[in-house]
Amino acid sequence: MEILTRNPRDGVYAATGDYVHAIEVRGAERMLFVSGTMGLDAAGNPGRTLEEQLGLIWSNIRAILAAADMTVDNIIRLTSYLRKPEYAQANAEARMKALGGRPVPTTALVAQTLLDDWLVEIEVIAAG
Repeated sequence: MEILTRNPRDGVYAATGDYVHAIEVRGAERMLFVSGTMGLDAAGNPGRTLEEQLGLIWSNIRAILAAADMTVDNIIRLTSYLRKPEYAQANAEARMKALGGRPVPTTALVAQTLLDDWLVEIEVIAAG
């Protein structure tokens, strides 16, 4: 599989260092669509802080990817649903840390979650 970053500089606003406009995937045999994943522990309890929930989300995403014999290196697209706009910076930092600094196409939205103590939900698309 080959992953090519497509980040045009002409005719579109510049991407920042934590995301790219597009990724082209060539030769992928499999696609994995991961539903929104919350910062819940194995018993279904949410982390008490935003940082705890972000840590749990990325741990949960890694476990889901592993079940498909994939890693975070296979992530090609990511959408974050934030309960509050002020969560954006911590979310971006956690994403970049989890991806080892590799930017991917990403969208962050502010949305009301189903339960008040669910602070962030993240869905990903992976290819392999």
